[in-house]
Amino acid sequence: MTRVRAIELRLVGLPLVRPFRTSFGEQTRKVCVLVRVETDGAEGWGECVADIDPGFSEEFNEGAWLVIRTFLAPALFAVGDVEPRDLDGVFAGVRGNPMAKAALVNAFLDAWLRERDRSLAGFLGADKERVACGVSVGIAPTTEELLDHVRGYLEEGYRRIKLKIEPGTDVERVAAVRAAHPDILLSVDANAAYTLNDLHVFRALDRFSLLMVEQPLGHEDLVEHAKLQQEIRTDVCLDESIRSAALAASALEIGACRIVNVKQGRVGGLLEAKRVHDVARAQGAPVWCGGMLETGLGRAVNLALAALPGFTLPGDTSSSARYFTEDITEPHVMAPDGTMPVPGGPGIGVVPKADRLAECTLRSEALAP
Repeated sequence: MTRVRAIELRLVGLPLVRPFRTSFGEQTRKVCVLVRVETDGAEGWGECVADIDPGFSEEFNEGAWLVIRTFLAPALFAVGDVEPRDLDGVFAGVRGNPMAKAALVNAFLDAWLRERDRSLAGFLGADKERVACGVSVGIAPTTEELLDHVRGYLEEGYRRIKLKIEPGTDVERVAAVRAAHPDILLSVDANAAYTLNDLHVFRALDRFSLLMVEQPLGHEDLVEHAKLQQEIRTDVCLDESIRSAALAASALEIGACRIVNVKQGRVGGLLEAKRVHDVARAQGAPVWCGGMLETGLGRAVNLALAALPGFTLPGDTSSSARYFTEDITEPHVMAPDGTMPVPGGPGIGVVPKADRLAECTLRSEALAP
C-alpha cells in the first residue's frame, strides 16, 4: 500500500518551435499544469493536458488547478493507504474533470511504480520496445508551405502524416499532398469542424485513400458519425467523442467509428486509457495514441501506452524537437526508421531537468494533508 504525503502543482510554459493551428485556434506556446506526488518512498509526475482556455474541451488550466487543489488532492490525502485500483473510488465524488484526474492518477502511478522499481510499460502490459511515430501537421497559411512541412517530416522519417483540416481548407490541400506523395500513410483531422451537411467534402476525400478521417463532426454526435460512416468508404476515427471506455464501446457498437484515438489525458488517465484499449481490441478495432502537444513527461506516458498490443497504427508520438527547442525532460528522439524507444526505467522512465523546470515554471503551490 502507498500513502501520499504531499502534492505540488506547477504551471509551466514552453514556446513552440512553430505555431500550431487547428480548426479551433492557434497555439504558439504550451502552457499546462504539472503535478508532483510525494509518497514515503518515491515521487511521481503527471501532466494535465488541459489548455489555457476551454476551447478543445470543457477543462482548462485554472479550472484543473482548482479541482485538484480543492477536491481531488484532499480526497487522496484522506484515503490514506491506497493502490492504483482504488483511485476510481477515491475520485468518484468528483463528476467529470477527466484531465484533472488524469494528471493526479498518472503522478500517483509513477510514484507507486518507482517504489516497486517497475516500469510503466511493463505494468500496462506493453509488448513493444519501440513504437512507430506519426506527426500531426497544423493548418498552414498556404498549400506550398504545407507541402514544405510534409516534405520535411517525411525526410525525418515519420511513418504517418496527419493533416489538420477545416471548412475551406480541406480537399484542395489533401489533393496536393496526395499528388506529391502517392504512397504515404495519410490521414486528416477535422477537430469536429463539420456537420452532416458537409457530406460532399467527405465523399471528395474518399478519393485520396486516406487511413482515416478523424473526428469530423461534433464530439457529442455519435449517431451523426454513424450516419456519416455509412455514406463514405474512409474509416471514421473518433477522438474528442471518446472520453471513457463506456463511450468507446457505445461508438463502436453503433458504427460511429472503425478506429479509436486514445488520449490518456482526455479519458481520465492511464488506467482508463488501458480500458479503452481493451474495449476496442475486444471488438477488433485498431487504436492509436493521440497527442496533446505534451512535454517530455506526457510524451513518456504516451510512449508506454502506445506500446500495448492493440496500438497497431502510428500515433502522435513525435520527437520533442517537433514542438520544443528544449523540453523539460531529456528529449524524446525519433530514430531515422520512424520509431521511438519506450522508456524502460522505473515509473514513467523520465524526470524533469531541475534547471529547465525552474525556467519554465510560471507559478507553483504545495499541498499537504
